[in-house]
Amino acid sequence: MKILSAILLLLSIRSIGVSQQLYSKSFGNPNDQPVIFLHGGPGSSSVYFESTTANLLAARGFFVIVYDRRGEGRSKDENARMNFNEAFTDLEGIYEKYNLKSAHLLAFSFGGLVAAQYAQKHPDMVKSLVMCSSLVSQQQSYNTILASTKAIYGRERDSLNLNELNSIMQMDTNSLNYRTLVFKHASANGFFTLQAPNERAREIYDTYKTDSLIIHYTKNENAVSTFWHREVKHNIDITPELHYLRQRGIPIYALYGKQDGLFSSKQISNIKQVIGDKNVAYLDNCSHIVFIDQQLLFLSTVQTWLCRAD
Repeated sequence: MKILSAILLLLSIRSIGVSQQLYSKSFGNPNDQPVIFLHGGPGSSSVYFESTTANLLAARGFFVIVYDRRGEGRSKDENARMNFNEAFTDLEGIYEKYNLKSAHLLAFSFGGLVAAQYAQKHPDMVKSLVMCSSLVSQQQSYNTILASTKAIYGRERDSLNLNELNSIMQMDTNSLNYRTLVFKHASANGFFTLQAPNERAREIYDTYKTDSLIIHYTKNENAVSTFWHREVKHNIDITPELHYLRQRGIPIYALYGKQDGLFSSKQISNIKQVIGDKNVAYLDNCSHIVFIDQQLLFLSTVQTWLCRAD
């Protein structure tokens, strides 16, 4: 009996430690429907959503929770494993910290890979999955980036970059170097940003210069390489998880920007076939950061979906 009590005590301490070590913050009334935001990455943070959008979503009648995964953003941890299993454990810690039996998962970019796999493992804990610019097939996004940049360099007759793209296409698609070089060309060609944001989006982006939360945020530049060394699944497709969730009757929704260079119209059509045409919002004048580029549409659409799923 004493041994059992000691084990239970250790497990309890371990569980509390998980929650205490993770940065998290909540917005709104705890009695409202809970929404957990999963940020992008690896190596990113929920800081941008927290500073610009979390409180606005909470004001529409939701209990919004943001957190940074272990080793990322404000959840600094030199001993972090930085793999999917640890990400699932961290998310479980958030459920425990806020006493949640189930919640809506609002997943941005890489966070979609974490959320879909977690939902597949724990479907009873997920009210709905809302994917925001979420990766579905990593390889399809890599292919989209390579095809788009090849077209750009072709028009510009940029033989140097065309030769580099040809070399990238011969590389191991599961390698860190492949991923790094693909995203290097995506960033160089502005695939993550909007060329002509609307007035509201411009004003929000301008706050980056003065917002103390964003100014003091430091990105973990080693997160991607750490993830690659410690996670066996480097290039995945969560389509099977999405099919499973639909079969379980869990609502899945998705918002994407038409100017997001990570996704082709063909990819969006594929997503519509999996989760339903009416469950996908494909927003114009919008790139990767949908919750800023089209904030009002984002808020109203997510509000409608979450109320429908409740």
